[in-house]
Amino acid sequence: MNLPRSVREADVAGKHVLVRADLNVPLQDGEVADDTRIRSSIPTLRWLLEHGAQEVAVASHLGRPDGVDPDYSLAPCAHRLRALLPDERIRVLENTRFDDRETANDPAFASELAEGMDLYVNDAFASAHRAHASTEGVAHLLPAYAGLLLEAELEHLGRLLGDVERPFVLVAGGAKVEDKLGVLRNLGDRADRVIVGGKMAEQLREESPLGFEVELPTDVVAASTFAEDADTKVTAYDALPEDWLGLDIGPHSRERFDAVIAGARTIFWNGPMGVFEWPRFAEGTRAVAQAVADADAYSVVGGGDSVRAINELDLADRVSWVSTGAAPHSSFWKASDYQAWQQSLRPSTRLDEPGKPPGLPRSLPRVRGCERTLRAGRFDACLTS
Repeated sequence: MNLPRSVREADVAGKHVLVRADLNVPLQDGEVADDTRIRSSIPTLRWLLEHGAQEVAVASHLGRPDGVDPDYSLAPCAHRLRALLPDERIRVLENTRFDDRETANDPAFASELAEGMDLYVNDAFASAHRAHASTEGVAHLLPAYAGLLLEAELEHLGRLLGDVERPFVLVAGGAKVEDKLGVLRNLGDRADRVIVGGKMAEQLREESPLGFEVELPTDVVAASTFAEDADTKVTAYDALPEDWLGLDIGPHSRERFDAVIAGARTIFWNGPMGVFEWPRFAEGTRAVAQAVADADAYSVVGGGDSVRAINELDLADRVSWVSTGAAPHSSFWKASDYQAWQQSLRPSTRLDEPGKPPGLPRSLPRVRGCERTLRAGRFDACLTS
């Protein structure tokens, strides 16, 4: 497998390193609700510190803010990261999407991010496919490397595109078919069995854009309204009362899906079977999580609710790989595009190689703590934790 240049190859001693991490985690009441992605960023950061980096500036986005919005501040993530890895050399930059030049991949914003940095490490697999200033633009301005998490994601997920051990079972769920269409189309053709739950099962039942058969729930946990405390009953899907909603797969479907998963030798699971955030409609998702963990198979789990279920049930150590961002990259799952997707992580210009971007000095002023701001009033360059 042809992987991007690894951070293990970098000489980071005494260097100022910009790391594009993925701290895009769910928040609840101003606190981190699930720190999986933050924990996943630790190995690369620790490696840099242990190998003598003088400063590690961590950049990430959080959600989709419309300009500066305190609700999307990375402060809770910075506090959590500092609790997990207390080291004064780490600085967490504020939400990159507070500046609209981030998503526009503005070269000026990329230059501001690169200012004072000696090299760049991309460890944000869930965002690596986006051509943004912090993911693509900076890689043209600094010597660029793949972080340990990004490397591991490519290796584990890439394995699903090789000669997998069969039966290969794909389990997909969630609210919208279009959110998972890339995965379903490009990985479903490779799978022996495809199971679909959640709201998207209803959409596929009505009209399927897929060219293969999928296994859908035959019974559901029905609710009288879309509310956590709604009246509920188990009913066959085709007997769902008018104006009632199927908010989870039913017990018969759970047993069917469990049997299919139990016989698998390779599993990819992405997406909940129902409204997982409400406990009364979480049994289907929990059942799938347990089945995946119990299976004698190479198993990959990705997607926020799937990962949350695995973690809440304390099953993460019983699956082969918990991905921080398996769902978004439809292009990744196209076997024909896999090589191109990997190559897209290779910057075309590096300052440690001949040539440099026009107008960019080879030696840049260093960042001094939290004094520097980028585009005053738009981007707080450094959060203290």
